[in-house]
Amino acid sequence: MTVDAYGLSRVMGEAGVLPQGAQRLNPSLPLRDGELLIDVECLNIDAASFKQLKEACQKDEQAIAQMIRAIVAERGKMQNPITGSGGMLIGRVREMSSAHPAAKVLSVGDRIATLVSLTLTPLVIEEIKAVHLEIDRVDIKGHAILFASGIYAKLPSDMADTLALAALDVCGAPALVARYVKPGMTVAILGAGKSGALCLAQARESMQGQGKLLALDISRPALDTLSQLKLCDATVPVDATRAVDVMQQVLTATGGILPDLVVNCASVANTEMASILSVRDGGTVIFFSMATSFTKATLGAEGVGKDVTMVMGNGYVPKHAELTLELLRRHEGLRKLFEERYV
Repeated sequence: MTVDAYGLSRVMGEAGVLPQGAQRLNPSLPLRDGELLIDVECLNIDAASFKQLKEACQKDEQAIAQMIRAIVAERGKMQNPITGSGGMLIGRVREMSSAHPAAKVLSVGDRIATLVSLTLTPLVIEEIKAVHLEIDRVDIKGHAILFASGIYAKLPSDMADTLALAALDVCGAPALVARYVKPGMTVAILGAGKSGALCLAQARESMQGQGKLLALDISRPALDTLSQLKLCDATVPVDATRAVDVMQQVLTATGGILPDLVVNCASVANTEMASILSVRDGGTVIFFSMATSFTKATLGAEGVGKDVTMVMGNGYVPKHAELTLELLRRHEGLRKLFEERYV
């Protein structure tokens, strides 16, 4: 029997469609060849998705729980129908097919975080135990299935599960920053949340004290915190939906020189043009926000005649989990910030 590495057999009624693009998945048991079964403890909902859920439910925890249960019951996975995004999960290995690659390195009972999106992960929710509004997290009882192609990380023993989950949720961001940032560059990071803070820490290391690093966000307190942790050279309070204003403020902060690289970690819509206008001609923009519109970004760049390389961060870079956890271990202040905000 050929192992179904991508979970095609779990797609219901759409032959040849991959699980992420499917309308509905079959999360039923028993486990199939090449799969891994997880007893789920919590879901870390994607920031853009959780923001939409909170707004739609007016921050009512019971209403949010009901909406999440309805989505998962209907679709067999957690994929917000408005944002299209999902998140990730933490759980304990209950069972493994011998054909799953993890069978060589994991044991039943090991605690893991999935590093693939909930938008392609078959999921059953039996109970929602708690909704944590401030950290985009939902504690549940249920099970999920990881395909043979699915990436994951074994939870570290030297930090709380919730801390590891908060960092691993966005671990592709700092890993891609490590690939693109070089000493001497001028770099701007838009967004002061989890991914933004990690990207700043990695950019700071990659720049090796050469160049200029800007942090941009609408929240002055958040920017003040990043500045106190010495994660940036300058902070720029901006409303990222006002593209021209952002560009002018960045020009002022850099003495008239636009950045070589802009990294967009904002969790709100309509920030594409702020990133594009704020990078130099020939520069690069990395989009990590699930609120990013490919259409707005590409047509917007064309519309203003901007020669810019645009990179859509796909959440996976080899060894991204290890890189991110090591960032937290090296940066005591960054780790403390995560513990205060997300644990």
